[in-house]
Amino acid sequence: MSDRAKRVRRLSSTSKLKLSKLPIGLLAKATLSRAIPDSLAMPRRRPRKIYGQIGTLQVRLAETYRDVRRAQRLRYQVFYEEMAAHPSMAARMRRLDRDPFDRVCDHLLVIDLEPAASPVNRWSQKPKVVGTYRLLQQKSAERGGGFYTQGEYDIEPMIARQPQGTRFLELGRSCVLKSYRTKRTVELLWHGLWTYVREHKIDAMIGCASFEGTDPDQHAMALSLLYHHSAAPPEWYCRAHDRDYKTMNLVPRDKLDIKAALKAMPPLIKGYMRLGAYFGDGAVVDHQFGTTDVLVVLPVSRINPKYFVHFGAPDEVRSRVAVDG
Repeated sequence: MSDRAKRVRRLSSTSKLKLSKLPIGLLAKATLSRAIPDSLAMPRRRPRKIYGQIGTLQVRLAETYRDVRRAQRLRYQVFYEEMAAHPSMAARMRRLDRDPFDRVCDHLLVIDLEPAASPVNRWSQKPKVVGTYRLLQQKSAERGGGFYTQGEYDIEPMIARQPQGTRFLELGRSCVLKSYRTKRTVELLWHGLWTYVREHKIDAMIGCASFEGTDPDQHAMALSLLYHHSAAPPEWYCRAHDRDYKTMNLVPRDKLDIKAALKAMPPLIKGYMRLGAYFGDGAVVDHQFGTTDVLVVLPVSRINPKYFVHFGAPDEVRSRVAVDG
């Protein structure tokens, strides 16, 4: 093993031990200083990977630092300006939501190639990033400091229980610009994600999804529905760290109003439920982002087959909305 490989393995192993003990708000700061070496940073330009297009909207992977910065700017706009996240001084000055994990992730982008003219400058409208997903493959996580999710949930035992060779993909930082939150945009994002999953032969997806606000009691009915009806079985069970654990069992099963719970469920979490996802044990309050988080565990084998008709079967690699040429 080369000296570089030994250094990366040592850094990765050390970071996993330390990340599990960190307060959430310090996760990115500690990772920046200890976990992700500069040698693992994103290359200057990646090969072009376009997954499809509907009308003027195109879904593709980020190719350059500039692409990633455009995704970070969109995330700042949604999480900090529209929602209740609390930016650091540096984030406020740069107007970017970024952390060290960005350097080892793939960034899925939905881009409007022909955005409406700006009243300020009608003649120089450039393509605009209007949606994004951050994707972290297991092999990259192992080289670069672990999964972000490990900061909130003890996912290592769950990963260790899976058959050797199981490939995990972490999903995170999903958002769409408010004026583009339409069925078309969201479907295009899902087309890109599903094509990426098939292309890289991913077996299971994990990640945190959020309810707005930091009081779990305000989401009692929805959290209880996840607890009673979508809890992970033993082989996929995963629990929030003790220091962060908030019970999701807030309403007894026989008192659940399923219709009201589904109505109160955030659209992204409802979408994961319909696909067949499991959910971890315990919610986590993220004070930095002003959210109550739940863990999503979605084995590809659990995905409801009815979605294959529209998005493509697991053995297909080409996107159903791919553009020829």
